[in-house]
Amino acid sequence: MGFLFFFGDIYEILSLKLTFMTSSLNRKYKDIYQKSINSKEEFWKNISNDIFWYKKPTKILNSQNPPFYKWFEDGVTNTCYNALDFHIDNGRGEKLAIIYDSPITGDLKKITYNKLRDEVALFAGALKKQGIKKGDRIIIYMPMIPQAVIAMLACGRIGAVHSVVFGGFAANELASRIDDSKAKLIVTASCGYEPGRTVHYKPLVNKALELANHKPEKCIIFQRKKDKAELNLDIDITWDESLKDVKPAECEKMNANDYAYILYTSGTTGLPKGIVRDIGGHIVALKWTMKNIYNIDQDDVWWSASDIGWIVGHSYIVYAPLFYGCTTVLFEGKPVGTPDAGVFWKIISEHKVKSLFTAPTAIRAIKKEDPNGDFFKKYDLSKFEKLFLAGERADPDTIKWFEKLSDSPVIDHWWQTETSWAITSDCTGIESFPVKYGSAFKPVPGYDLKVLNSDGKEVGPGIMGDIVVKLPLPPGTFPTLWGADKRYKENYMSTYPGYYLTYDAGHIDEDGYVWIMSRTDDIINVAGHRLSTGAIEEVLAEHKDVAECAVLGIADKLKGQIPIGLLALKTGVTKDKKEITSECIKMVRDKVGPVAAFKIAIVVKRLPKTRSGKILRGTVRKIADNEPFKIPATIDDPAILDEIKQDLKDNNILKS
Repeated sequence: MGFLFFFGDIYEILSLKLTFMTSSLNRKYKDIYQKSINSKEEFWKNISNDIFWYKKPTKILNSQNPPFYKWFEDGVTNTCYNALDFHIDNGRGEKLAIIYDSPITGDLKKITYNKLRDEVALFAGALKKQGIKKGDRIIIYMPMIPQAVIAMLACGRIGAVHSVVFGGFAANELASRIDDSKAKLIVTASCGYEPGRTVHYKPLVNKALELANHKPEKCIIFQRKKDKAELNLDIDITWDESLKDVKPAECEKMNANDYAYILYTSGTTGLPKGIVRDIGGHIVALKWTMKNIYNIDQDDVWWSASDIGWIVGHSYIVYAPLFYGCTTVLFEGKPVGTPDAGVFWKIISEHKVKSLFTAPTAIRAIKKEDPNGDFFKKYDLSKFEKLFLAGERADPDTIKWFEKLSDSPVIDHWWQTETSWAITSDCTGIESFPVKYGSAFKPVPGYDLKVLNSDGKEVGPGIMGDIVVKLPLPPGTFPTLWGADKRYKENYMSTYPGYYLTYDAGHIDEDGYVWIMSRTDDIINVAGHRLSTGAIEEVLAEHKDVAECAVLGIADKLKGQIPIGLLALKTGVTKDKKEITSECIKMVRDKVGPVAAFKIAIVVKRLPKTRSGKILRGTVRKIADNEPFKIPATIDDPAILDEIKQDLKDNNILKS
C-alpha cells in the first residue's frame, strides 16, 4: 500500500486501483500465450512462485544440452508437501481432499487433508521401515481405492519413485515393468472389482514375480473385506501389518529434477516406454492448470473419471487437484453397468461436482445405453458447469448430444502421457472461445505448436501435416525416458530437429484452432491422396443409429489403401443393418467426397478398446490385412478380437 500514498493524489489512487482491477479481470489468452512463448523463463518463474519451495530456484531453464532441458534445476521442494502439508499449514486441513465413491462395493468415504496427510505420513513410515530410501522404485498395482492414492503420495513424501501399473494388467506386462524399473517393493491389493467379476491381483503378481528377472524384496498387500489373498510369508506383508510400530515420516527435501514417477506406456517397438516426471516442473505446471485451463476454485469439487493407472489418473485424480487444494472424486466404477448408464450423473449430483473430465468413449457408452438421456433427467445437475474430454478425438455428434441434454459446454482438449497436461484446450480460466466441433481448441500457454510437412516445412492454415512442439517443452512434460536417453532422442526429437514429434496428425485453421485428425499411422493413402480417418469417423458418427465407430485403412492392390468403417449401433436399434451401412456410405461420399473411396462399412457388436477407452484401430487393420499382430497388453477384452475377425470374414473383407 505504501507506493499508493506516494502519489498523494486521490484521483491517481483511484485510477491505479481501477487499472489494476481492469487488468485482473481482462486476462487475454493471446497476451498470456505470447508471453509464454517469447519470455518463457520469466513466464514460468512467475508461476513457480505459487508453489512451496524449500529453496526457490534461480536457474529457471537450462538449455545447455538439448533436447535434455532442465527446469528449475537448483530448486528444492517435495511433491507430498505441496499436495497436503502446504494446505494444512495454511489453515485448510479440514477441507475435503478426497471423496471416494464405489458403486461396486457401496463404500463412500470423505477424507480431509488432515486425515489424508496423517495416513500418507504413516504409510511413508511403513515404506521406510521396509528399507525404502530416496530414489528407490516402487510398483503400485492397485484398484481405485484410497490406499492407491496414499501409496503414491507416500512415495513422494520420502522421495521414492513410484510406477503405477493398471490393476489387472497381465502378469507378463507387470513383469516387464518390474524388470525395467528394478522395483524394490510392490504395493498391491487382494483384488479389484469390475461389473460382474472380481479380478484377483495376487495370482497375477505371483506369476509376474516368477517371470521377472529382477526380484523385489517385499510385497505389501491391502486385503479387501470380501476377498482376501493367500499370502507368501517369505515376501508378503499385509497393509495393516506394515503399519505396526511405525512412526510417521516427514517430507524429504528433493531436487526439482529428481523423478516423481515412472509411467509406462506402450511403444511402437513393442517395448514399454518409461515416461519419467521431474518433481519441480510437475508441481508448477499441474497446479497452474487447475485454474487456468479448468477454471476450478479451491472450494470446488472436481472429478476426473479415469483410473490412476493412466496419465489422466496421475495428473487429474491425484496430483493437480491436491496441489491446487480443491476436492477430487475417486470413483470405483464404470460409466455403464455400475449399476446403470446414470451413475455419472448420480455422482455429479450427489457430490456437487463442478466439472467432469473423462474420455469420449465413456460418454459414447452412456449415449449408446441411454440415447434419449432418460437417466440424465433424473438428477439435479444445477451445480455442474463443464465437461472436458480427452484421450481420443471426440466426435461432434457425441458433443452435441451432451450439449442438448445439459446446456453445458463440452471442451474437447488434447494431450498425451508424455506431456502430463493439456497441449491444446479452451483455457476456461483465462478466456473462453466458441466451440468448433471437431477441433481441440487452441494451444495452451507453454506449447509452441506447429504443423510441418514431410520436408520439415511449416504449412499454412488448413493444411494437414505432422503436429510438433518447438523445443523446449514446458515444465511438467517428460525430460527423458527411464534409462533410455538415446531412445528418447531418437523416437521423439530426431524426425524434425528442434521439435518434439507428437505422432499426431492434423492442421491449424485460420483462427488458431487445432484439429487433431488421427495418429500419424492412422493417415491412410488412397490412390496418392492422404486422408484422415478422423474426418470420415466424424461423418459416420452423425448417423442417428450409430453409437460409435472406427475407420481404418486396409491394403488394396489398386489404390494402395481403402478405408473401411466399423459401426457399433445404439441399444435398441432394429433397423436393417444393410440399410444403415448404405446410408453411412452415402453420407461419407456426400460430405467427404468420392476421393475417400469409402465403399465398405460393417456393423459390429462392439469395438476393440484399451482399458482407457482408445480404439485399437492398428490391431484391427493388421487382422484385416492378415498381418501378424500381438494382442495389446492394454486391451479391455481380448475375446473381442475374435469377434471382429469373424465380422471381417462374414463381410468378405478377411479371406479364410
